[in-house]
Amino acid sequence: MNPVGHHRPAPAPPPPGRLRPRRWLAAVAFLALLALAGTVAYVLLREDRPVRVPPKEIGKIGAPYGAPWTVWGFTHTDRSADVGPASARVARALDDRPMIQNQHIMGWGAYNPEPVPGRYDFTALDRRMDYIRRTGGTPVITLCCAPDWMKGGRPGDTDWRKLEVAPLPQHYDDFARLAATVARRYPYVRHFAVWNELKGFYDRRNGRWNHEGYTQLYNQVYDALKAVNPAIHVGGPYVPMYSHVGGTGSALRGEWGSVDQIALDAVEYWLAHKRGADFVTVDGPTASDDRDVHPDEVTALDKFVAINKWLRARTDLPIWWNEYYIEPHGDPWSEDKRAAMHAAALIDYARAGVSTVLYWNRIPLDGDRTCKGCLWVTTSVRDGGTPGRMLGVLQSFAQWFPAGTPMIDVRASSRRVRVLAQPRKIVAVNTSGHQVHTHVGDTEITLAPYEVRWLDRNSR
Repeated sequence: MNPVGHHRPAPAPPPPGRLRPRRWLAAVAFLALLALAGTVAYVLLREDRPVRVPPKEIGKIGAPYGAPWTVWGFTHTDRSADVGPASARVARALDDRPMIQNQHIMGWGAYNPEPVPGRYDFTALDRRMDYIRRTGGTPVITLCCAPDWMKGGRPGDTDWRKLEVAPLPQHYDDFARLAATVARRYPYVRHFAVWNELKGFYDRRNGRWNHEGYTQLYNQVYDALKAVNPAIHVGGPYVPMYSHVGGTGSALRGEWGSVDQIALDAVEYWLAHKRGADFVTVDGPTASDDRDVHPDEVTALDKFVAINKWLRARTDLPIWWNEYYIEPHGDPWSEDKRAAMHAAALIDYARAGVSTVLYWNRIPLDGDRTCKGCLWVTTSVRDGGTPGRMLGVLQSFAQWFPAGTPMIDVRASSRRVRVLAQPRKIVAVNTSGHQVHTHVGDTEITLAPYEVRWLDRNSR
């Protein structure tokens, strides 16, 4: 019945020779399906054909750096491999294919370096730095965080709950002196990042980063480090590049959302007011703050590509990513998927001309012999220290794609496959959960779901 309760009259029959509407619609739908099937078949055939492009060089990995800079590496966190009965097992694995190793001066495995003004405790930091040297690592130090007395606490106290509080402006010079002391203690370290993610510099009243305060701290640290050794490389501002899908956002946007304007403002202020710098560093996740990883994990990787382009348009400084995160909050990945998606991210970083990428190692729990996403399982037990999948991914990139390596233009016929090539080696990554038959250049291969395969150039 219609809304007013009356029966609708039966429709008049169509004139002779005229298709009934339903038959006409069915015919159109059938033709559309045929066209769609043809299109799909054409696409599948195209994915299976070689992509022939001249084997030309398209850039250098990690420019402007060259050998022996490995580009790829990781940050030590709490309960790292420098302690425990299985420490030597990890040391052998790291020494086998060395890469960059980063350590903070306070927190993440390091004690309060100056609990009382002028009284130092480098016990834990010495052990970490010695481990980095013994395992062939290229050392990087992140100058964070600050002793409590620089943050308003009492000399001698260390409240780890306040680790991420920034030093007070009247103690910026004290922190700069501490940075210089660290540089003199480890003279073989030539790369220092100033602070971490603007921790403690958020201005809640105005809803933005206190980039003025951070830049003032940075400039004092920069001057102090250069006074120790002008050859030291100093960088910042280590801004977290958070993003949202909803809201007005910023002009730096894509299907993945838009980077928060306050992050862009912080980077631009630092670029305009820094005393000097040898590299620019940022960090961030593909996940948005309001929609997690959006619209999917592969498309979300474009966020990193967009940020790199944005940075390159504003500075010629080498670009560092001191941290990066690509996994959604509520969807734990298999190790195969994790390795594949991280390899895909590293490929994008390489093609974008990034100079340094550091993986934030997960904290192995005592007795945990699996530790998903960890570079190695805990060294706290005698049978621990087994290298994880992610360590192999990072070390393979460090081995085959260190700074200065020529990138060769080799492509996959499938859009689901990421490729990075150099004169002797190719890495191909299936970013999908399905088997993919594809050509990588002239080489025909079949990749298992989330497979990362290393190929010799021109191999069959």
